[in-house]
Amino acid sequence: MNLSAIRIIAQKELTDSSRDRRAMYALVFSTLVGPLLIGFMLNQIAGQEKAAHEIKVPVVGAQYSPLLINWLKQQPGVEVVTGPADPEAAVRDRKSDFVVVVEKDFAEKFRDTRPAPVQLYSDSTRQNTRAKVRRIRSLLNRFNSEIAGLRLIARGVSPSIASALKLEEVEVSNAAQRAATIFNIIPMFLILAAFSTGMQIATDSTAGERERGSLEPLLLNPVPRWQLVTGKWLAATLAALAGMVITLVITAKVLSSLPLEDLGVRYHLGQHEILLLVLTIAPIAMMAPAIQMYLACFAKSFKEAQSYMGFLVFAVTIPGVLSSFYPINNQPWLHPIPILGQYAASMDILAGKPPSMVGMIVSAAASVAMVGLFLGLATKLLSAEKIIFGR
Repeated sequence: MNLSAIRIIAQKELTDSSRDRRAMYALVFSTLVGPLLIGFMLNQIAGQEKAAHEIKVPVVGAQYSPLLINWLKQQPGVEVVTGPADPEAAVRDRKSDFVVVVEKDFAEKFRDTRPAPVQLYSDSTRQNTRAKVRRIRSLLNRFNSEIAGLRLIARGVSPSIASALKLEEVEVSNAAQRAATIFNIIPMFLILAAFSTGMQIATDSTAGERERGSLEPLLLNPVPRWQLVTGKWLAATLAALAGMVITLVITAKVLSSLPLEDLGVRYHLGQHEILLLVLTIAPIAMMAPAIQMYLACFAKSFKEAQSYMGFLVFAVTIPGVLSSFYPINNQPWLHPIPILGQYAASMDILAGKPPSMVGMIVSAAASVAMVGLFLGLATKLLSAEKIIFGR
């Protein structure tokens, strides 16, 4: 095995890509987009939760319920203000986050110990107001419970009689596991970084050289086809690994600077977790360029190859999207499935669970097998005249 030939080809591809501005822009964009998006999303959510601690409550008809208004004013972080003339229009036009409306017969029904009507106008489609609406709804429910208890006591009845059940919730997950449900998007961005950062070299070294006509003289060298393919794959793999590691390190820095305590989360992505995530995702960084090179061999131009890569990247995002609706548990049957096995193991690492070493080895072996398969197919394609000369 002539390893020097593979090394020379890899160096050549890395040198060519370093001179290509498109490759550099792709590398920078691919490594930054994930961490920045994660930071922006979590920062926005944390800001919304923090804003819910200090809210202004627009009330229409406050004069009809002085007891309720005084109770609201006594709550920490609550300021009662005069509500708009048209509550529904104000909320619909997004002039108010929500509006509390007290009906005119509130006092009469309250004195008669009947349910006193209160309306809460809100818009559930507004993501940025959900925390505030949740807070005011919780306050109104508390007021309702307290008044109901006082009414029972005034009649010589214990409030506990009105409760048929004494529900005690026991949370079995730890803080890290709860945080992992929030950070379930991180593995998807790491996998995307592995696919996107090596994509430029994988496609340019095959479809790009074929379009420019530089692939033919390269194949005329007395070097076996498999060594040429392996050298090109190695260059793309190094770029994919670098992009994935940089994305992970930047993500850890971003998470450490976010006010996660506003989300009720205490989490730290340490060196141990980073190392485990690198070992878990690294096989994907090896597999992705092999698949991309194989697909790019069918393309007659670099632009055509890029269109193929779009479908590939879309397929990669499916596990991450599905995990938001159907949590992916680290089951043994997932281990041999590339991407799914690594995704499930990454979720365990983020949750603070010790990953299954057998599962990681099986997932890595499956990905390496895919590397061998697609490199072999790409080598076979580059031996066909219609691929080399069919521009």
